[in-house]
Amino acid sequence: MGKKSRVKTQKSGSGAAAVVSPKEMMNLISELLQKCSSATPSAGKEWEEYVQIRALVEKIRKKQKGISVTFEGSREDHFTDLLSWARDCGASTDGFTVANFGSEGFGLQATKDIKAEELFLWIPRKMLMTVESAQNSILGPLYSQDRIMQAMGNVTLALHLLCERCCPGSHWLPYIRSLPLEYDTPLYFQQDEVQLLLGTQAIPDVLSQYKNAARQYAYFYKLLQTHPAASKLPLKDSFTFDDFRWAVSSVMTRQNQIPTEDGSRVTLALIPLWDMCNHTNGLITTGYNLEDDRCECVALRDYKENEQIYIFYGTRSNAEFVIHNGFFFQDNAHDRVKIKLGVSKSERLYAMKAEVLARAGIPASCVFALHCNEPPISAQLLAFLRVFCMTEEELKDCLLGEGAINKIFTLGNSEFPVSWENEIKLWTFLENRAALLLKTYKTSSEEDRSLLEKPDLTLHSRVAIQLRLAEKLILEKVSASGREKRIQFEQKLEEGAPLPRYEETDIALLENSDVEGKLPIILRKLEEVEEAPEEDNRLMNGDKAQKPWKIKLSKIWTLRKSLLNL
Repeated sequence: MGKKSRVKTQKSGSGAAAVVSPKEMMNLISELLQKCSSATPSAGKEWEEYVQIRALVEKIRKKQKGISVTFEGSREDHFTDLLSWARDCGASTDGFTVANFGSEGFGLQATKDIKAEELFLWIPRKMLMTVESAQNSILGPLYSQDRIMQAMGNVTLALHLLCERCCPGSHWLPYIRSLPLEYDTPLYFQQDEVQLLLGTQAIPDVLSQYKNAARQYAYFYKLLQTHPAASKLPLKDSFTFDDFRWAVSSVMTRQNQIPTEDGSRVTLALIPLWDMCNHTNGLITTGYNLEDDRCECVALRDYKENEQIYIFYGTRSNAEFVIHNGFFFQDNAHDRVKIKLGVSKSERLYAMKAEVLARAGIPASCVFALHCNEPPISAQLLAFLRVFCMTEEELKDCLLGEGAINKIFTLGNSEFPVSWENEIKLWTFLENRAALLLKTYKTSSEEDRSLLEKPDLTLHSRVAIQLRLAEKLILEKVSASGREKRIQFEQKLEEGAPLPRYEETDIALLENSDVEGKLPIILRKLEEVEEAPEEDNRLMNGDKAQKPWKIKLSKIWTLRKSLLNL
């Protein structure tokens, strides 16, 4: 199966740092763990904390220079072995090859015409790296005794990946050697590149991601050096921060959920070869065939010979793509920015508003999304804003008035305003809120466009500026839409136009419309929900309600915080 793996551990020598005593390194690691385990900094101090943590990490990285496990040759040198190994394992390899697509990086290229919905790729379970395979590996004894690994399968996968990378006879070496040597996630950004994200909605997650990665690294470094069950692990003498960052990024950009062999529950997995596919807009086309015990992927559309084969990673925003996948997708049909809204408990009408919202299935405090496309707000957000702006009389009508249930039923439907005054209030509120959010950025859209024209920008700097510009464009669009709607309803009020009234015969219109804003809110699953407490975010991606015999896959994580919360 091609040339043998040539794994080497770089020790001290040319370009390597002076030998560091175990005690000195352990002191630095303990300092890092203490710093990363401290209480959440006060508002405005997050950047300062990040700089301090980063300084400690850089000091550790400098002392660890030259002791990481590396492979000879470039990544591209190992693709032939990857395909040969996949073929030997029973995967499909006939309709495509691995090719370089320039700015998009490596991906799958069709070697023949492929029809839409044609099954072109399948990966058997024996190729997958899973939490279960980690438990059955040399990592198993430590896994069985460490509660952090047991609670966080993503961390287990990262350590599993590192252990197998150190083993010359590992079953997964053809896959591991084909992985990128480094990534473009914010964990790899220089400090000045991260600074370009300040003011964006992505920055809290970026800073938290780095802090959590550093905390996890410090925790597991100490564990590997002191726990009896870790004494035989190959990581003990060469577990660097750079190694852990690489493994974490490999898992973060690639992991997914698959069913266990009996189909009774799900487990986390890395899926070789399939994870070479790049993203485009579309639908999820990958599932798990439990009968044949393999991942299966059908073509998203027709592909001609030599075209790149894409898959759809899921309805992710560009912030999520940047944070967890390391790229900005220019034509993202699902891009959005978050907006947190809530009814103040000190407000005189709080109880009435909370009750109306509860009957509509909406929390009184919630994180919503402002979308890049039309309409810029969802039916749920429209319903919330209508209740948020209601007068006492309008609230009473929804709770006690004639046809109250119909009023609740149509709260999220743009065809049936509560009143012209209510529409004017809610669109004015949205217009002003979007304008205020725009003022929190340190640069304007025009300045960002000018910066992007500079030819000497680093890739990470370009991605950061693209992201903050995309956020501004969405907010500008929402503000403009709010202004347009406000003027429209002011004219309705001035003209004395009659309000449309909901009739029972309208139910067919509401149920069959493709326009989200026309769907009755109580018949829809609430998409935007209040963010779960951090301790509940340890579960990984995937739709929990999927049937066990077929688990849909999206290449990125649904719960973004889950990878790096320790």
